Amino acid sequence: MDRVSTTPSIVGRVARLLRRPDRGGCRTVFDVPAARTWLAVAAVTAAGLIGCSSTRDEGSAPADPLLTAQRPTSTQPTSPPARQPLALVYNLHRPTLDLDLEQARRLVNHRRMTWAELGQPGGAVRLRTGRSALRQVERNSAVVAVLPASQVRPTVQVARVDGVDPLRSPERYPLTTSSTESAPVVTTVTVVGDIMLGRRVGEAAAAAGDPGAPLRHMQRRLARTDLTIGNLESTLSTAGGPRQGSDSFAADPAVLPALTDAGFELLSLANNHTGDFGPRAFRQTMHRIDRTSIARVGAGVNSRASWRPTVLRANGLRFGFVAFNAIGETPRATSTHPGVAEVRMSPRTGPLNLSDLHRLTTTIRALARRTDVVIALPHWGEQYTTVPVPDQRRVGAAMIDAGADLVVGGHAHWVQGIQMHRRHLIVNCLGNFIFDMDFSRQTEEGVVLELVFWGDDLMAARFQPYAIGAEFAPRPAYGPRARQTLHRMWRASDPPFRR
Repeated sequence: MDRVSTTPSIVGRVARLLRRPDRGGCRTVFDVPAARTWLAVAAVTAAGLIGCSSTRDEGSAPADPLLTAQRPTSTQPTSPPARQPLALVYNLHRPTLDLDLEQARRLVNHRRMTWAELGQPGGAVRLRTGRSALRQVERNSAVVAVLPASQVRPTVQVARVDGVDPLRSPERYPLTTSSTESAPVVTTVTVVGDIMLGRRVGEAAAAAGDPGAPLRHMQRRLARTDLTIGNLESTLSTAGGPRQGSDSFAADPAVLPALTDAGFELLSLANNHTGDFGPRAFRQTMHRIDRTSIARVGAGVNSRASWRPTVLRANGLRFGFVAFNAIGETPRATSTHPGVAEVRMSPRTGPLNLSDLHRLTTTIRALARRTDVVIALPHWGEQYTTVPVPDQRRVGAAMIDAGADLVVGGHAHWVQGIQMHRRHLIVNCLGNFIFDMDFSRQTEEGVVLELVFWGDDLMAARFQPYAIGAEFAPRPAYGPRARQTLHRMWRASDPPFRR
């Protein structure tokens, strides 16, 4: 018998208070950081605590006039000139680069250094500045560019200095340069692949006595960003017979508090398994999610509702999401029946249906006019391959042309290649996030996509590998295994991601 927790979390209560209709015709507007701030203030007030900020000794001022310690002194004017981080930019295919302040100053001052001195393989570090420096970094793993952080793009990486990332924490970064712009509004977004919490995953969680056990190893990483997004690849009800035999996926509704605790703000239901137990279970799944703080997208009681985008607000910005299923199996929503938004295309429901594509691009175009950032979440492509099919390229480009800022897909159960269209990313598949496909290495590996926005500009896209291990739980991967996962993705990608 289906069951659901009757004790909503505190986060859920606060979120429902802060959620309100969006006049633009989208599903919801939900101010996520406001909910977290309200909870933090309430907790501090209840405990009678007053916090104090920590301080850090920045050391002596650097010799280069471009550089300054981030902490103001009493001799500085009340309204100092605007500053921004001076970033050290390097090739996407290199390991993470952590520098101390002295190393960073040496690079900024164009003193000769080798990659070995920085703890990485290679000969001399080739330092570059100027307008062409970013392109040189994309093409050459020996190059380090010294650039104002506002010039950075997600096709490269930035070094941390004294443990501080210049894009994520510009206010704490120790090296700065003059700027004509105001301080950036930083928003972090995490997107994960397919989440399947039924079948053997559910059995293992039940044996552990914790419905959220598969999420625990990644919980803190997911919850620390402003918005966390995933694809829920199952129903939350068995109120009907299984429609795909042993491949019918239904999770215990008790997983919802665990998904909330892990920081999920949005789940896409536009996939080929939310219809596995029929229309009643489908409706119950939507209803149960709607009783939590988690928003949903891509499914509805009719066609209009299934195509309705969802808008989340974070740090004053409006992030709009649209999702669709291209694999079939889950019923297509109609004017009178529930289902998911669908675009018929190869390899499973094709050839590409131009009427479906028109509805998709029209939806994105209207959404882009009333939001700051648009992210599309397709469920598409061929299983068990890293290579996107031609229709993915065509539809992905059409979504970008219509106004999507980023496309992040799922379904293939493997990581797939990345394309660029008009300087926007099309990430075809992040792989399984939680699944019981333990029959191959590729189905047990994937990447978490961590995004950093300055205002509505995407500045960084970090792909963090993980491996699905015991109890079907993903854990961060490092060393050779992480490199192998990324290599499969880069090999199937277009420049500058291809390796």
